[in-house]
Amino acid sequence: QVQLVESGGGLVQAGGSLRLSCAASIRTFTFSSYDMGWFRQAPGKEREFVAAFSWNGGSTYYANSVKGRFTISRDNAKNTVYLQMNTLKPEDTAVYYCTLDRSLQATMQGRGAYWGKGTLVTVSS
Repeated sequence: QVQLVESGGGLVQAGGSLRLSCAASIRTFTFSSYDMGWFRQAPGKEREFVAAFSWNGGSTYYANSVKGRFTISRDNAKNTVYLQMNTLKPEDTAVYYCTLDRSLQATMQGRGAYWGKGTLVTVSS
């Protein structure tokens, strides 16, 4: 059973930065062959795609709303994926979830096999 644990959320002022981490309890060799993604869900809104990192070639993908401000990365040796969030805006306030799947398409469409419990990011104006 794979477990994902997010951390790094908190309260930050608009314009500030946070780095989220997602640690996977999975064998390192196996982790490196999974696609990883981040989603978020704001109060009263549906969960939405934020970013994804493909194990095959290392391609990254971003939602238009975060492109140029957020960066997804991964450290296979630590079984961890990161989301560096810069120039945060109040509309970035949400619970952020990481997800993992062998299919990039499933990962990006929110159909990932594994999900963490989320970490709350609050951006004050």
